[in-house]
Amino acid sequence: MIICCLLFALNAAAQEQMATDSVAAQEQMATDSVRTEKSSTGLMAKLRLVQQFLDNKARRSVDPHYIEVPEKPWRVILRYKETAVNVDYSNSLDFPEYNEHVDWKMEFEPPVAASVGFWVGYRGTGISYSQSLVKNAGRYFSISTTGAKYGLNFRLRRFSTDDVSLSGKDYINGQVDYELSGQGKILSPVWIRSTYINGYYVFNGRRYSQAAAYNQSVIQRRSAGSLLAGATWYQSSFDMSAPENALFTIGSKGIGRIKVHQANIGVGYGYNFVPFRGFVINLMAMPTISVYNRVKAYTYDFNYDLSDITIDPDDYGEWNSEARTWANGMTHKPMDDDLEWVEDVEIWETGDETSYGRLQFNVDVRLGIAYNWGNYFIGLQSQFNRFSYKKNPTKVVLIDGYARLSLGVRL
Repeated sequence: MIICCLLFALNAAAQEQMATDSVAAQEQMATDSVRTEKSSTGLMAKLRLVQQFLDNKARRSVDPHYIEVPEKPWRVILRYKETAVNVDYSNSLDFPEYNEHVDWKMEFEPPVAASVGFWVGYRGTGISYSQSLVKNAGRYFSISTTGAKYGLNFRLRRFSTDDVSLSGKDYINGQVDYELSGQGKILSPVWIRSTYINGYYVFNGRRYSQAAAYNQSVIQRRSAGSLLAGATWYQSSFDMSAPENALFTIGSKGIGRIKVHQANIGVGYGYNFVPFRGFVINLMAMPTISVYNRVKAYTYDFNYDLSDITIDPDDYGEWNSEARTWANGMTHKPMDDDLEWVEDVEIWETGDETSYGRLQFNVDVRLGIAYNWGNYFIGLQSQFNRFSYKKNPTKVVLIDGYARLSLGVRL
């Protein structure tokens, strides 16, 4: 009986403790719930304060007689874009033993690439992504932000092309011996990668908005223009170092890959024309000068070259990749016209050289059209950029342009 009483007492004490713990747990959960609710309420209040601050700042920065700041700050935009690219790659080659000089140029102009994407943002800041509808036409990623007196754009792109136009002139003793031209496809695609960062300052930001025509974060109510000061950082790479492209690399004195870093500054002018409410046409042009132009060229060698065929090709034997010689001891085998050399051509990097080029003239031209009705808007924008870089005797000119149709809603 004593043992039973002790067990009963212990069980009763345990149940009492469990009841006490349960009540305490419920009280703690209630307390935590209240704290979470207060914390959530406090966070929402802080976010509303930040939102209110940004909205008030956007309105204070502009003249409401010229620029309207919409009540709804969020925007979702669908975009259809067509991009055109043109790359001119020119070079020259000398053969002193024959008193011969060759100037030649490759022009890469792939078909116009169509892409679809979206843009999501708050006020003037947003992020976009687009996917090409054409195979190997590239991928694009960009981030942009705009205010009353500034704008910043960041863009990445990567694409390849094997469509090429080839032209050239051969000089013997200073006289044109023959000319050539043709179109076709090279054996291996050329890869082009680029990073583009552009910023600008608007001197008349209270009455003129670049964003009104390009991302519709505000609405231009009256016609106005402004001087613009801008800066651009551009870097790109041009890579044709695939073994199948040995003929072109050899014709470029072994240069198969080029990396460019370029900083540009300029002053331009933009104007918004408003013929009627909700409709705006923008034209902006900004010539720039490169104040920093760094070119790094990578050179390559092959087991073939452009020398005359003086030895029977069958006498070369097998190629030794470790010793980098043919079986007959020769280091290079002449290329044949039947492209049989493509089957066993090998490539290796021999070095690189960095140079700082002279000042280059570039240009940034933009056209934008937008129409706003209610919480909806539609826009058509286009942009043209020209970049050039040179490392004697190699010269590359890249022209990049696009036209974009946008349809969006304010939320």
